Amino acid sequence: MKKQFYKWIFFKLMGWKIVGTIDADIKKCVMMVMPHTSAHDFYLGIFTRGITGLEMNWVGKKELFRFPFGFYFRYMGGEPLDRSGGLNKVDSIAAIFQRKEIFRLAVAPEGTREKVTELKTGFYYIALKANVPIIPVAFDFGKKEVNLGNPVFPSGNIESDMTILKKHFIGVEGKIPEKGYLF
Repeated sequence: MKKQFYKWIFFKLMGWKIVGTIDADIKKCVMMVMPHTSAHDFYLGIFTRGITGLEMNWVGKKELFRFPFGFYFRYMGGEPLDRSGGLNKVDSIAAIFQRKEIFRLAVAPEGTREKVTELKTGFYYIALKANVPIIPVAFDFGKKEVNLGNPVFPSGNIESDMTILKKHFIGVEGKIPEKGYLF
């Protein structure tokens, strides 16, 4: 029933569509979600998760997961990030991949909704360390499409792999186009 409600709102009321699929057999991956120009991106992710039926996750500092919001954040796919013990973010998140049977991590490489001239590369190194594919996901407000791309397994050559990944986002328009990263 909830899935039908999501579909009605997303497809009929909002006029959006989902292009492509994520194979349900891919239980662990890093989803490179772009462009991230608006808070509206959050609910597009929620609708996409609800419609596809795939568990999708995000990480936040462990303090966010305390009472009273911890239950809700976990329900929404959140995973607390514990960086105690000297671990950096990449190692801490790679450890989550080792612990979880299913973990599809959504990451916005811009790291902010503001205009950036360079993408952060942590998502790439997380995927490399966790030995999981990167799936490009485009929120195209110009076409009203969520475009789910093909998995790319990081080779260790970030320049080469980023050339492949960036092709998925050429011509994609964020909610606030002037804030979008230019490829």
